[in-house]
Amino acid sequence: MRLLAAAVLCLSCSEICAQALPAGTQLPPISARSYILLDFQSGKVLASRSAELRVEPASLTKLMTAYVVFDALRQKRLALTQAVTVSEKAWRAPGSRMFLEVGSQPIVEMLLHGMVVQSGNDASIALAEAVAGTEEAFVELMNREAARLSLRDTRFQNATGLPHPLHYSTAADLAALASAIIREFPQFFPMYSLREYRYNDITQYNRNRLLGRDPFVDGMKTGFTESAGFCLVATARRQGRRLISVVIDAGSDSGRLAESQKLLNYGFEAFDTVKLYSRGQPVHELAVWKGGKDALKAGFAHDFYVTIPRGLNDRLKAQLESMQPLLAPIYAGERVGTLRLTFDGQPYGDYMVVALENIGIANMFVRPWHSLRLLLD
Repeated sequence: MRLLAAAVLCLSCSEICAQALPAGTQLPPISARSYILLDFQSGKVLASRSAELRVEPASLTKLMTAYVVFDALRQKRLALTQAVTVSEKAWRAPGSRMFLEVGSQPIVEMLLHGMVVQSGNDASIALAEAVAGTEEAFVELMNREAARLSLRDTRFQNATGLPHPLHYSTAADLAALASAIIREFPQFFPMYSLREYRYNDITQYNRNRLLGRDPFVDGMKTGFTESAGFCLVATARRQGRRLISVVIDAGSDSGRLAESQKLLNYGFEAFDTVKLYSRGQPVHELAVWKGGKDALKAGFAHDFYVTIPRGLNDRLKAQLESMQPLLAPIYAGERVGTLRLTFDGQPYGDYMVVALENIGIANMFVRPWHSLRLLLD
């Protein structure tokens, strides 16, 4: 119930912020079956339509394929220089390919480039088999990670994105997945900005043609099947801000580029993203009972950003609510309160505030005194 409430609050916030935008900065019409625009730092949805609609993700599936492979590399279950023997199944993969040859042994790094840049289905299957032995076992890992990332409307049946009635995702889930890749695997993210890759004497170009057209765009992935239509997850970074857009079924290749560009331009031109607090920065001192100290420093375990209409910072108000009474012992990272934000007097969001220090138990003389004070208060 708490997670559902947070999601509803996030969407209502985007509506509140949009209503406050100055004239001339409203979202232009977006021609796509569904779409979403997400601020990476704050996690705020800046624009959306049918973002929870289950759709066929096509090759956007390869974002999760890459995530699972990146995780295997992080856990050292796989190495970039590891050779992978190409199976007949990978070699026979239909659709887009990097043109692997059966029995050849490209290294993992080559296969990643072939999947990310060339969208090779053969590379995707070869990587899946390298990680889990079979594509079917790899798909189980994909779905396990989707559940862990709380992608509640996502289900995979293969590692490539080939159509299947039980293979689906949503614009919102795909934006969250793209955000997880950027946040967790910054060492691999630059692959998504490569405009071409050559393998087996064949040069293929990245189908994300926003790369190079918009100097701020540095990823991420295109998708297309006859049933899914033209799809694109795009991300751009301008002046320290990063936005992620997802468009599903935009009508044509040029359409997915144009609609993604509209969303990104809108987000950068109409909104500001502000860091309210740095990680570990005290927001307030809260009273503590029966502890070695009478107060503790409370704040955030991560840098805390908000996104609001450009130039309207003064309309954002904050109120800290403590989870009183706070009884020792209290440990750093433990939830101790809620920061409640409003924009123009309307709810913006509620955010968990944690202890920034440990507070031990007070001595035998202080504890009874505090117990008496709590009874009298």
